[in-house]
Amino acid sequence: MERLAHTFPEHIQTLRQRADNLLAKQGLDGLIIHAGEPHRIFLDDMDYPFKVNPHFKHWVPVVDNPHCYLVVKAGEKPTLLFYRPVDFWHKVPPLPTEYWVEQFDLVPFETLDQVPALLPADRTRFAYIGEHPQRAAELGLNQVNPQAAMDSLHFQRSIKTDYEIACMDEANRIAVLGHQAARDAFLSGASEYEIQQAYLMATQHGENDVPYGNIIALNEHSAILHYTKLERQAPSESRSFLIDAGASVNGYASDITRTYAKDPQSRFGQLVAAMDDAQLEIIDAIRPGLRYTELHEMMHRKVADLMVRFELVNTDADTAFELGVTRAFFPHGLGHPIGLQVHDVAGFMQDEQGTHLAAPASYPALRCTRVLEVGMVVTIEPGLYIIDTLINDLSAEAKAVLNTPVIDELRPFGGIRIEDDVVVQASGVLNLTRKHGLA
Repeated sequence: MERLAHTFPEHIQTLRQRADNLLAKQGLDGLIIHAGEPHRIFLDDMDYPFKVNPHFKHWVPVVDNPHCYLVVKAGEKPTLLFYRPVDFWHKVPPLPTEYWVEQFDLVPFETLDQVPALLPADRTRFAYIGEHPQRAAELGLNQVNPQAAMDSLHFQRSIKTDYEIACMDEANRIAVLGHQAARDAFLSGASEYEIQQAYLMATQHGENDVPYGNIIALNEHSAILHYTKLERQAPSESRSFLIDAGASVNGYASDITRTYAKDPQSRFGQLVAAMDDAQLEIIDAIRPGLRYTELHEMMHRKVADLMVRFELVNTDADTAFELGVTRAFFPHGLGHPIGLQVHDVAGFMQDEQGTHLAAPASYPALRCTRVLEVGMVVTIEPGLYIIDTLINDLSAEAKAVLNTPVIDELRPFGGIRIEDDVVVQASGVLNLTRKHGLA
């Protein structure tokens, strides 16, 4: 908490400077950033779990209180309209007094009909940033998420402040506790559901607190990239375990994946260890000025090397790569930007004007084509899976080099994925995941 308190004022100063420049360029008087509103479940009297507008939590570390507004004007201290209803059905949020409050003019209010009088009287040159255009219209805000402003905000968000990195560092620390508990549960023979409960207990997160649905996969389930079913009964034999799970701190996410073999000396267990080495080599190659797409292709060549070394193919690595074999065994991207959202915005944006560079046709699942810059935070998550539908789609020439008996041997283990969250620095990287002791 002390580190967050120390870095937050500079974080807000950075956001204010960015906002001042944006307002001047766009000819705006200010921004009105809406925290959001609950969404009612269809034909029900309950709401879906509330998810705050990421642009709101970029400024304010409040993620669980809808109906709040932040008013940002050039050269002025931001005003936070903080919703505190009179309510005996639900717990009313306390008036905040934490380290961050002094950076805002805090204005509590009790009813939504008070909002118009609390906003600037002349709102014609204010932009509304949020997901409720009907609410914006009711408030007389006609510029709703203007594209030029959104492009600028998203592109700048890619460079994290020290406060943001501190939040993600803490989110990694918490997630590592969960990963360690989950690993121990797997080794003790627990079911997927029981492993999930061990993770949540260790992180002190509820299922709606984690930044995404945890992937807890045993055996063949590890080959389903977004497996979230969670079997209640443990399999008769637990051969392998893949966990992709994170934590959240002030709305900032961590995203970590590990794969374990019950028998580390098996071919699969040795392949896991080799993939871990290859992932660290890719991380060591990160430097400012390198395009993320280059890292992705470098990893495919490493996967080809692993497929030769562990006899999944009967050819050399260059041939396996050129035939597209690795794309069937490593079908997703190397990783993605991370921050206020797990798959953070602007992965394809090349400048503040929103110039888009799509993923290469050969790697359609890649989520980032950016040139890496100091202060960016990305995940690095190579994988290797036995997915029969993708293998079946390979060309006849590519299928001819596959070593079917070895692939059959590995199929019951599902697949491998290893993921860390790393900060691009002027020299090398800061690995937010490994620093907390997760091998």
